[in-house]
Amino acid sequence: MLGKTEINQMKKVIRDGIEKNQIAGGNLMILKGGEEIFYHEDGLADRENGLPINRESIFRMYSLSKPITATAVMILLERGLIDLYEPVSKYLPGFKNQMVVAGDSLVPVEREMILKDLLSMTSGLVYGGEHRAGQDTLALFQEIDKRLLGESPMSTVEAMNKLGECALAFQPGAYWEYGTSADVLGAIVEVVSGKRFGEFLKDEIFEPLNMVDTGFWLPEEKRSRLAKTYKDDGKGGLELYTGNNLGIIHQMDRNPAFESGGAGLVSTIDDYAQFAKMLMKEGSLEGVQILRPQTVKHLTTATLNSAQQKGFDLWLTLCGHSYGNLMRVMTDCSNAGIIGSLGEYGWDGWLGAYFCNCPKDDLTILFMMQKTDAGTTTLTRKLRNVILSSCCIS
Repeated sequence: MLGKTEINQMKKVIRDGIEKNQIAGGNLMILKGGEEIFYHEDGLADRENGLPINRESIFRMYSLSKPITATAVMILLERGLIDLYEPVSKYLPGFKNQMVVAGDSLVPVEREMILKDLLSMTSGLVYGGEHRAGQDTLALFQEIDKRLLGESPMSTVEAMNKLGECALAFQPGAYWEYGTSADVLGAIVEVVSGKRFGEFLKDEIFEPLNMVDTGFWLPEEKRSRLAKTYKDDGKGGLELYTGNNLGIIHQMDRNPAFESGGAGLVSTIDDYAQFAKMLMKEGSLEGVQILRPQTVKHLTTATLNSAQQKGFDLWLTLCGHSYGNLMRVMTDCSNAGIIGSLGEYGWDGWLGAYFCNCPKDDLTILFMMQKTDAGTTTLTRKLRNVILSSCCIS
């Protein structure tokens, strides 16, 4: 068990974060051997109405959707339904004859983008930014957002076919840059399975794992449990965020036409713990098998070559890590800026939702919060360092 000192330190980290307006509230869960050894909640899910964070609080996962999308792809892979060296255009014709930014001009791709490029974020697809490829992506997501609540919302497959027509930032496979690859994979799952992406996730992952509050939208009876999102007010405080980042229905009040594999899911800390435990237990949980052990091993292994790794190495706070299958993987603890566990893997979300599995220590860390532009925060790293330095974790 965790000692009193470590427990008090973790509680203090969260309380300090609330008092300093770093977060409105959050909850933390630690699992050891698949069993919960610590849970703590503090602060508010809704400051305006004084509603506290609790285990029933539902959070927008944003990029913490990505590991689930990668798992869906692994299900197709082990069933022999896809090959990672197949061109994306086989499933999404919009990816045929792609062009790549080269200075002030565009040049054809040297080879077609393949599914493996998407899983490793070496596709050349990027999020919105100032360069040409980013501008194209930004324009598309603005169109998705504009049509989202109208009479002709853009579907997942339609949106991703349009994305295929956008310029790439670099030749497929040449480099690593974080971007929209997971959204494309969601569309491919839809095409291959013949089901809407959300329906596939429900049938193959959520219902088997009893993830009852995870999905791309919330029925009316659950919406009061959705934690509010906050942002810095520029004055040292927090204010309510009501935007719609990446063309996602922020209030989750209807079944969206575009189901974002890279950012669209909501979940609870207990639901996501079910997913994390399944991976830690080599693909099975409570008598239900989602993936086979060898598939989980592939899913949780870094895949970047030396040229691609140069792109990932620019991510300062992920020194000591590599990347593969939409997750970070710890490859060199001595080079990391956090206390780490060799082979640990996981990811985070735009609003700060965080997941980490440490197979070597049979340890899982989950932390949920909702603040814009968060990712893995200073607060999250402090909590990790308390946990992974504890004498009980060995």
